[in-house]
Amino acid sequence: MAQGRRKLIAGNWKMNGLHQDGLDLARELSHRSVAAHRASGQHLPCDLLICPPATLLITLAEALTGAAILLGGQDCHAEVKGAHTGDLSAEMLRDAGCSHVIVGHSERRIDHGENDAIVHGKAAAAMRAGLVAVVCVGESEAERNAGRALDVVAGQLAGSIPDGMGAGTLVVAYEPVWAIGTGKTPTVADVAEMHAHIRNRLDGQVAAAEQLRILYGGSVKPSNAVELLAVDNVDGALVGGASLAASDFWDIARACR
Repeated sequence: MAQGRRKLIAGNWKMNGLHQDGLDLARELSHRSVAAHRASGQHLPCDLLICPPATLLITLAEALTGAAILLGGQDCHAEVKGAHTGDLSAEMLRDAGCSHVIVGHSERRIDHGENDAIVHGKAAAAMRAGLVAVVCVGESEAERNAGRALDVVAGQLAGSIPDGMGAGTLVVAYEPVWAIGTGKTPTVADVAEMHAHIRNRLDGQVAAAEQLRILYGGSVKPSNAVELLAVDNVDGALVGGASLAASDFWDIARACR
C-alpha cells in the first residue's frame, strides 16, 4: 500500500433504520470507538464512515460528536437547489454534517437508470460542496462472463469522474454487481486484477492517483474481511448488510492492517 494511504471502512445502510434503531447503532459504534481509544491511546488503523438514510443524518451528526466516525449521504442531486422534489443537494448534505456522499451505486444505476453522465454530475456537485465523492463502479455477472469486466469498469471510470478530482475529493468503490447482497465474492485474484486495473486507469485521469483510496464492495463480512483487505490496492471496504450490526462492522474495521 502506498505510504499515507489509510484504509477506509464505509457502511452503506441503504433503506434501513428508523430513528431509534439508527441512533442505537450509531451510539454503539461511537462507544466502541471512544472505548478503544481510551484503552490503547490509539484509534483503529482505518477511517470509519457510515452512510445512513437521509432522515437520520442530522440526528447522527450530533450523536457522533467526539467520535472518530465520519458521516455520509447515500446520494445527491447535481444541482444546488431548485424544483427537484424528493432530492437533496450536496450542499444540504454538507449542511447536515456530512463529509462524504456515495454516488453511482449499482442500485441507483439499475433501479433509477443512472448513467455515467448523471453520476459525473453528482460527483461534480459533491466536489463543489466540499464533500468527498465515493464513486461506485462495477460489472454485472453477464458482463464478467462475457470477458468485459475490465472494459466496463474502465468506461465507468472515464465517464463518471469529473476533471480536477484527486485523492482529497474522491474515493472509488469497486462493487461487482453480482456480488452485492448475494453472499458471492470474486476470487482474491479477480479482486487484485480489478483493483490494479482501476489504479492504472486512474493514473493520469486524477491527481495523485497513487494516493487515492479504492474500496472493495460486495458481500464483505467479518469472515472474509481479513483476506479481502490484504489484497494489493484494496484500501478499504464499502459494506452493506454487515454495516447494520455494530459488532460485524467493528470486526471488519479491526481486520485492517
